[in-house]
Amino acid sequence: MCGRFELKTKFEKLPKILKQDYPSGLESKYETQNLIKPNDPVIVIKNEGRIKTTFMTWGFISPWATTPFDKKRPRPFNARSETVEEKKLFSGSWKHKRCLIPASGFFEKKYRVRKANYETFWLGGIWSKWTSLDGAELESCCILTTKPNELVKPLHNRMPVIIPDGYEVEWTEQVKDSSKLKGLLPIMMGWPSDGWIVENVNVKKTNQMSLF
Repeated sequence: MCGRFELKTKFEKLPKILKQDYPSGLESKYETQNLIKPNDPVIVIKNEGRIKTTFMTWGFISPWATTPFDKKRPRPFNARSETVEEKKLFSGSWKHKRCLIPASGFFEKKYRVRKANYETFWLGGIWSKWTSLDGAELESCCILTTKPNELVKPLHNRMPVIIPDGYEVEWTEQVKDSSKLKGLLPIMMGWPSDGWIVENVNVKKTNQMSLF
């Protein structure tokens, strides 16, 4: 489960691949975020022939949705990695629209999980593009989840998929061969807890985070 995360990394410290092709003005407008929630805009890298950095809405909108702005209709912000290939809503994105979302920590109840060295890491996700009748486009994404490792297990029965550094191209490229997709499965089936820590934090109503 991943319903809250943070990106407190300064722009100059963001992964280099994220700064290869990014929206004009991002460098001056970029701000760190203490708390990112579903329906917030998130920074993402995707690959439609080349890796590109963009913004998407966190909350998956189906390409065939007729009322994408209806707040009464839930937008999945997580998808189970074990069944993503089978679900009609997600299967197309799993094959052709995988993405990576940078984070410096994620939250489970009153706990923050992060790397001990504060390094940025990649949340593995899938994305979708919805197009209106007049041609306007809206891109959205959700974060994949997997079974928890020993670090996260006491907090929740699910945890986000973390994609290791060096797999950015392999993860995001459009794949036509199903055997190549199967090659991605091992890196989704859990990540080692070495080098990670859990902190007790307090989520205030102001959405600011503070240590107890």
